[in-house]
Amino acid sequence: MKNVLWFLFGIAGGFVVAHLMNKDPRGHEILAEVDARITEFTDRIGDAYREQESRISGLVDDVKDAAADVAETARATAAGAADAAADTANKLTD
Repeated sequence: MKNVLWFLFGIAGGFVVAHLMNKDPRGHEILAEVDARITEFTDRIGDAYREQESRISGLVDDVKDAAADVAETARATAAGAADAAADTANKLTD
């Protein structure tokens, strides 16, 4: 409980200090610069996330295509084996 109280006190203190800094023109410039850097950072992270997401999406599509090809090959092989077994059974009964 004590840690939560210190955490909340720190957040409130941070807001008070930021408000006081924002009133001073030099502090306003510093906060604007910090905001610009944070915005640049979040933009870069967002771009990297979207790039990685597109890479993963491409890999998933490739895996889906490969799995579909394998399933189709297995289906065709099973159908061929079933046809061969039916032909063999017909020859034995004739």
